[in-house]
Amino acid sequence: MGEEETRGTGGADLRGIPRVDRVLANPSLTQAKQRLGVAVLTRLVRRALDEARDAVRGGAPCPSVEEVALRVSAHAERTLGTRARRVINATGVVLHTNLGRAPLGARVAEALARSAAGYTSIEIDLATGRRGRRGAFAEDALCELSGAEASLVVNNNAAAVLLMLGALAAGRPVVVSRGELVEIGGGFRVPEVMARSGARLVEVGTTNKTRIADYARALDAAPDAAAILRVHQGNFRQVGFVERPEHRALAALARERKVLLLEDLGGGAIVDLESLGLSGEPSVRSSVEAGSDVVCFSTDKVLGGPQGGAIVGRADLVAACRKDPLARALRLGRLPLVALEATLAAYLEGDLDVIPTMAALRAPLSAVRARAERIQGELAREGVTSSVVELGGAVGGGACAEEPLPSFGVALDAAGGEIATIAERLRAGDPPVLPRVQEGRILFDVRTLLDGEDAPLTAAIVSAVKG
Repeated sequence: MGEEETRGTGGADLRGIPRVDRVLANPSLTQAKQRLGVAVLTRLVRRALDEARDAVRGGAPCPSVEEVALRVSAHAERTLGTRARRVINATGVVLHTNLGRAPLGARVAEALARSAAGYTSIEIDLATGRRGRRGAFAEDALCELSGAEASLVVNNNAAAVLLMLGALAAGRPVVVSRGELVEIGGGFRVPEVMARSGARLVEVGTTNKTRIADYARALDAAPDAAAILRVHQGNFRQVGFVERPEHRALAALARERKVLLLEDLGGGAIVDLESLGLSGEPSVRSSVEAGSDVVCFSTDKVLGGPQGGAIVGRADLVAACRKDPLARALRLGRLPLVALEATLAAYLEGDLDVIPTMAALRAPLSAVRARAERIQGELAREGVTSSVVELGGAVGGGACAEEPLPSFGVALDAAGGEIATIAERLRAGDPPVLPRVQEGRILFDVRTLLDGEDAPLTAAIVSAVKG
């Protein structure tokens, strides 16, 4: 090694910097090596050594092998920490966007395990041995459940809206109420999706009031209009001095003017949520029956399936979407498609409680309270003081905005500093636990607990409280 390399620029003595192989051999990195592999860990070691050289050149002493290994271990933990992990959702938000929205139940997990372990008849007709229609079962099930003539599945609802507008309205005006120019999660806005599709946005009405006459005047001014787009206000509510045309009246105007009525329903409830005491979330069937020609919705929200989007409606219009070149780029992957089939099969069979989202929404309040009481009792036996409290959760996922979801949970009282420490320990546990921190208490809403999570939650709380 030359003098410049030994001493470094500026005369710093770099001879004490540990070698890569010595750091890699340090016992403290054995687990990280197993979890990340030698190649990745070697890159992390080299990065740590580069940082050490820069520090030494700045006047810091040369680190020991153990000190470098400690830095590498911290880098490795940060790298591993970015991987998606199974968590316990005790927030009370059923469709938590940051936690993957709809959890998939045991039946879906079994279907995924069978599919992932081998080849799958995803695009072959086993009766004839010839190529079959991809997603045939899922699309037929969606027609049965929605009452639509045809359907098409893609990889999310934004993709469904983009494909629908591109295939049916590219280059032509589409009329939308100003009160429906919404922004969904991640900053995606309806006007931007429309612009990307090639459709030309025509705004009508005002933020709080849009009447049938507003749509009629807009269609008079744009005789080449392709459609009216109706957008469900899923993630917010307008109250007070507001007006919106009745769905059937808007469909009648569309028929009269020979334009399409397209709908971005957002959530995509397959069953009537009104019966569960949840208002403001129309079902897909109700939209089809009200006269929408094509309806787009998510499969990973209140439907309770994997991430995906669905387009249902008139057969000729869905066929046009299927033939669009963009459909191939937006198609649903093999594993999400298998998961969606398993979810829709449960709907067809009427076995809704095997769908975790439906089970959480349908659980009687008395059963939720009893569950919270059992957990509180187990905590008391472990020496942890808690109380059963009445809570208000949320459906989440842009559905039933501002509609509280009655629930019960367990509350821990703690001082300010203790709250932060306990919450941090809960997130760092295995499995991590996500509670709510509110008004000087840590709250665990049990409505969003899945089957089998009571004992792990109790153990995690005990561990976090006792340190």
